[in-house]
Parts: sequence; C-alpha cells; structure tokens
Amino acid sequence: MPGGVSSPVRAFGAVGGTPPFIRKGSGAYIEDVDGRRYIDLVMSWGPLILGHSHPEVAEAVRAQVALGASFGAPSEPELALAETICRLVPSVERVRLVSSGTEAVMSAARLARAATGRRRLLKFAGGYHGHYDPMLEQGGSGLATLGLEARSVETAVAPYNDLAAAEEVLAGGDVAAVFVEPIAANMGVVAPAPGFLEGLRAACDESGTLLVFDEVITGFRVALGGAQERFGIRPDLTVLGKIIGGGLPVGAYGGRDDLMRLVAPEGPVYQAGTLAGNPIACAAGLATLRVLERDPPYARLEAAAERLAEGLHDLPVAVSRSASLLTVFFADQVPVNYEGARRSDLEAFGRLHGAMLADGVYLPPSQFEAWFLSTAHDGEVLDSLERALAANLERIIAAR
Repeated sequence: MPGGVSSPVRAFGAVGGTPPFIRKGSGAYIEDVDGRRYIDLVMSWGPLILGHSHPEVAEAVRAQVALGASFGAPSEPELALAETICRLVPSVERVRLVSSGTEAVMSAARLARAATGRRRLLKFAGGYHGHYDPMLEQGGSGLATLGLEARSVETAVAPYNDLAAAEEVLAGGDVAAVFVEPIAANMGVVAPAPGFLEGLRAACDESGTLLVFDEVITGFRVALGGAQERFGIRPDLTVLGKIIGGGLPVGAYGGRDDLMRLVAPEGPVYQAGTLAGNPIACAAGLATLRVLERDPPYARLEAAAERLAEGLHDLPVAVSRSASLLTVFFADQVPVNYEGARRSDLEAFGRLHGAMLADGVYLPPSQFEAWFLSTAHDGEVLDSLERALAANLERIIAAR
C-alpha cells in the first residue's frame, strides 16, 4: 500500500514515526496489535460519536449481517435512514445515499451545475471536500499535492471568513454553487465569523447561486440537525457522511425537493452506485441516529470540549473550539482562516503528538485536523487527557 496506509491522513509523515496498527476499539479507547491502549481523539475521524463498539450499533450490524450484506436492490434500512435524515436535517427534503463524502460532493456539484446551467464553483481555502479535483485547490487537512485539474478556472477560491471576497466572486453571476464547511474542520477547527454564513446565504440568493453546506463532519455532530440547525441557516443542498454510517462507509447528499427531483431516475442528472445505501452501513447509521435522538448528547459533549479548552487557558497556545470540535494550535491567536492556521508551529505540534502517543493518547497526526470527543469520553477519561495535555504542553513550550 502506498505509504503503508489506505488513506494518507493515517500516515505519520507530518509528525514523524510509524502509526500503530489498531486491533480493536472499545468506548473511548483503541488498542494496537502489540497490546498498547490509547485514549482515542480521532474516533475514526468523527463517525464514532457514541464511542467504539457501542452495543446498540454493534447489535444492529450483527442483525443485518445475518440477513444479508448487500442486495443491489432497495432495502428497508436505507429507506429508514433516508426518512430519518429528512426528518432531522432542516434543509433536506429528499436525499440520495452514496458510499463516501467525496462521492456526495461530486454528485452535489454535478446537480448544482445542472440546476443552474453554470459550471463555476466557489470554495474556501483550507476547506476539504474530498479528493475531487475541482475541490482540491488550496484544500485543507494538510494537503500537499493537487489533483490534475485542481487549478481549473472553473473553481474559484476565497479565504474562509472573508465575506467580501466571496461576494466579489459571486457578483459575476456565473457560479453554480458555493461549497462551505459551516464550521471549518480540515484546517484545524476554525469557527465561522459572526455574519459569515448569513452573508453567504444572502449573496447566493442575490446571485442565483446554490449554497451547499458540507456537513460531513458537522452533521449530527454539533446538533441533531447539524450546523444548519445550530446557526439557523438553510442551505440549498447538504452533503453528509461519517455519523450517518455509524462507523461504516457512507455518504449522502440532499436538499430542496425541486433540486433533488433532477436526480436520476426521476430527472436527467445521472448518478449511481453499486453499494449505495448498503444495508449494513444504513443499519449502523440508523442505530446511531436513534440513540442521538433518544438521548441528545450535545450539551455534554460541548461541556467536555470546553473543559479541555479551559484547562489550557493559562498556557501560551491557541485552543480553537466550536461545539465539541477543538484543535490546539501552537500560535499566538486562534486562526480565522487557512493562512492563520498554517502560521502555527508545526514542529511543536509534532512533538506534542509524539509525547501524547507515548502517554497513551492518540491524536490526529496532523495540525490541520479536528479532535473528536464521544459520549464515551467520561470524567475519568477527561481527567487523564487534561493531565497528559498540560504536562506535555508545559514541557514543549519550555523547550521552544
């Protein structure tokens, strides 16, 4: 495998060393093949909001496996998941299930182009919307290389949180869609500035452009209805993933009824997938959403993230937090865009990563990623995290 991994974000190139190979996970912990145990702050990059091997999710998977893994035909789990998404996410009137967030972005872009008759797209520097060439320009997650068509004139890029720059691009009247992470989480966590998302909605309305929220990370993570519920803004299309699969591969795009009726077989916008709506992934996602709806954990998760952030308040680091998403930057101030995030001390972060790993804490192996908490990160786990973070940060800062 290139680099020994199936996805580059799993490699330790940015922080040094070799990644542990994980054998199992339980609650807030993972264990590698050598028997070492770690508190997990990656949580499969966000899907495991209930922790590893949650009993209800595991049982849903077991029950569906006994019935069949894949049919290539409509199944009850996908219908139930689609109905649940449409009921909980404010803007989603109809939804199409796919197999990954990247596939959902590609499909949403194609739909937006068909609906508007325009080809140009607008994204924001540091925003990551999958490995889709038109979206890789100035992509986040520490992206080092670009796709072959990433510098296409059909993709405009503006700084995140710079409404004036976005309005200038949209004023040309030739942009099909604006793709935005409502809370940026692939340049590290960067919250939207007051008025930024509201301004994008107004600018899109004025220019006839579709507003697309990429809620692959924020969907069901920052509120039951995602960031659009949290901020009270209704996009035209929404891209989902991660939590709606409960830890299994999944993606979805949905939105206004009139737009989604353009998708085949009802409309002319062709999109298909052999494993789309996979019943096992849908069963896991549906079980996860049922737990979240029955016992919403959002206040508890946010309080846990705030506790970690407050514990570092007296140290010369910048802790960027939005809802339960957070990132520690070795910087003088919390970044508001990609350029600010890139000015942080990446070598110091690499030292922190290695020190925390040695102390049994698995952080994302990149400065440009969110840290994810789950309902399994209880008081005892948070106590251990606080001690390890404070001790290692103090040592690293003293040595700088």
